[in-house]
Amino acid sequence: MFVTIGIPFFNAELYLIDAIKSVFAQTHQDWELILMDDGSTDSSLAIAKSIKDPRVSVYSDGENKKLATRLNEITKLAKYDFIARMDADDLMSPTRIEKQIECLKNNDNLDLVTTGLFSVTDALKPISFRVYKKTTVTHDELLYSNVVVHAAILAKKQWFMRNPYDTSLKVAQDYNLWLKSSFNNDFNLCFIREPLYYYREEGNVSLNKSWLAGKYGREMFRKYGGNRKYVLILRSYLKNIISAGLMILNFNHLLLKRRGVQIEDEKLLERYNSEIKLIKAINLKFKKS
Repeated sequence: MFVTIGIPFFNAELYLIDAIKSVFAQTHQDWELILMDDGSTDSSLAIAKSIKDPRVSVYSDGENKKLATRLNEITKLAKYDFIARMDADDLMSPTRIEKQIECLKNNDNLDLVTTGLFSVTDALKPISFRVYKKTTVTHDELLYSNVVVHAAILAKKQWFMRNPYDTSLKVAQDYNLWLKSSFNNDFNLCFIREPLYYYREEGNVSLNKSWLAGKYGREMFRKYGGNRKYVLILRSYLKNIISAGLMILNFNHLLLKRRGVQIEDEKLLERYNSEIKLIKAINLKFKKS
C-alpha cells in the first residue's frame, strides 16, 4: 500500500535533512515524498532539490502562502490514496508509517490515524512524551483539549479533499480542521498509543504565537462550541493570561513540561535513542552540483 508523505517547509535549513532522513528510515518503503517550499530565503530549497531519489518531488513557486495553503496543495498533488503529514523541523519513528497504515487497513470505518509524541529540544534531547489515553476522541473532548498530534496525522486523501484547511488562519489551522470536521460528523480518527512522532517544541513557545492561537481558538469556540462556548472562551482567556505570565517570567520550560509526562521508562528512552541513531546514520544520495 503506497502513501504520500508531505513536508511543507519555510527556512528550515537546520533541520530539513533530519526530517528527510526519518522518511528514508521508514520500515514501510512504499512512499512518495513531496517537499513543498513556502518561499524560503535560506538554503532549504537547495537542500530539498539536492536529494537524489525518484520518489522525492520538490515544489516551489517562490511565494510565501503560509502553511494551510501548502497543505491543501500537497493534497491535490498526492499520487496515492493515503497522505501522511510531517513538519520540516521534526522527525518520526521508523515504524510510524507502517503502524499507521496497518491501523487504517484493519479498520475500514476510519479516515485518520495519529500517534503520541516525544517532545524534544532542538538538539533532540527528550523533554517529555504525550500519549492520549483513549483510542478515539469526541467533538466535546476536542473542545476542551486539542489532543490530536497534528503533524503525525495519516489520513485518506478523500478525507483531506472533503476537509481542506482554512487558508485564512495564520495558526491553529489543524485545530480548526478537527473541530469543523468533528462538528460535521466526519472525524473518524484513531490514536496509536505510542510516541511515534518526535516534535521539536523548544522554539515553538512564544508569547505572540500563544496569544494568536488563543484568539483564533475563541473564534472557533463561538462557531463550534454550542451552549458551552462562553465557558470555553473564558477558559481560553485564563489560559492565555497564565501562559503569558510564565513566558514573561522566562519560565517557558514549565509550559513544555506541563504539556507532557516525564519519561521514566528506561526502555522507552532507549528505544528513542536507538531510533535517533538509526535515522542519523541514513546515507542520503545527493545530486551532483
